[in-house]
Amino acid sequence: MAFETKVPSGPLTDKWGKHKFDMKLVSPGNKRNFTILVVGTGLAGASAAASLSELGYHVKSFCIQDSPRRAHSIAAQGGINAAKNYHNDGDSVWRLFYDTLKGGDYRSREANVYRLAQVSANIIDQCAAQGVPFSREYGGHLANRSFGGAQVSRTFYCRGQTGQQLLLGAYGSLMRQVNAGGISIFPRREMLDLVTVDDKARGIVVRNLITGQIESYAGDAVLLATGGYGNAYYLSTNAMNSNATAIWRCYKRGALFANPCFAQIHPTCIPISGNHQSKLTLMSEGLRNDGRIWVPENKDDKRLPNDIPEEERDYYLEKKYPSFGNL
Repeated sequence: MAFETKVPSGPLTDKWGKHKFDMKLVSPGNKRNFTILVVGTGLAGASAAASLSELGYHVKSFCIQDSPRRAHSIAAQGGINAAKNYHNDGDSVWRLFYDTLKGGDYRSREANVYRLAQVSANIIDQCAAQGVPFSREYGGHLANRSFGGAQVSRTFYCRGQTGQQLLLGAYGSLMRQVNAGGISIFPRREMLDLVTVDDKARGIVVRNLITGQIESYAGDAVLLATGGYGNAYYLSTNAMNSNATAIWRCYKRGALFANPCFAQIHPTCIPISGNHQSKLTLMSEGLRNDGRIWVPENKDDKRLPNDIPEEERDYYLEKKYPSFGNL
């Protein structure tokens, strides 16, 4: 199999716009002739299934939990970034692109990161349309806060429950389409295998976790939205059933699996302290800026940190990056 990134050609700012224009369209009357299988019902899976159904496609949605509301997306509580520049503090699509690329240690694929920055504002609009109760300013506008070391305020949030509220919004849109008949939902199904026809994904094999029965489903395309694979490593904040099963099945069928090292490790984890903990525990990232990083002014100082007075502490990062301060 040849490695092909599928990144469109052309200038970075025009790649995806031109690519969308060059793509073949499916007329509204023909969309009902296609069935799409969506595996996973978190933020990505539920939103994709609902959107595809609204476009007119037949969708079959598969969920390993007993309800889409149990998806691990609920754990993403900090907020969601978008380049709307509500605070008029200099934010832009390009700045969000740059900050994201920099935050990824310059190892991310630039074209994909730019596309993420481009659609970020539309994602907030979609979430608001789904009924997500974003925090708001006194005048009614959506509120923003500074987050993640950025110099601008671009993080939209729902108090300390952003992931939960986003998931409930996506779940509401999903179930609306289920009720309308556009989506057939299959809970408590674990994907066992991918069915390919001429090297194209055309179906899946699943296990019914209630009855143990093996079931197969066919479609015109398969969309995986099964979450991360952090549990492949020793320590993770992921739920224990975030086990990379589905993507591993696809890998065994010939799908390319890139950058398995890109697993998220939170800087604000509480380590495992005994057998009663099955994984790392994540404390609120709202605590991150409450501390400051420093070293003693005198490198040979042997005193305990609490015994060193403020004037003898060297806040070296704030000196090196004064425009960022204590971010």
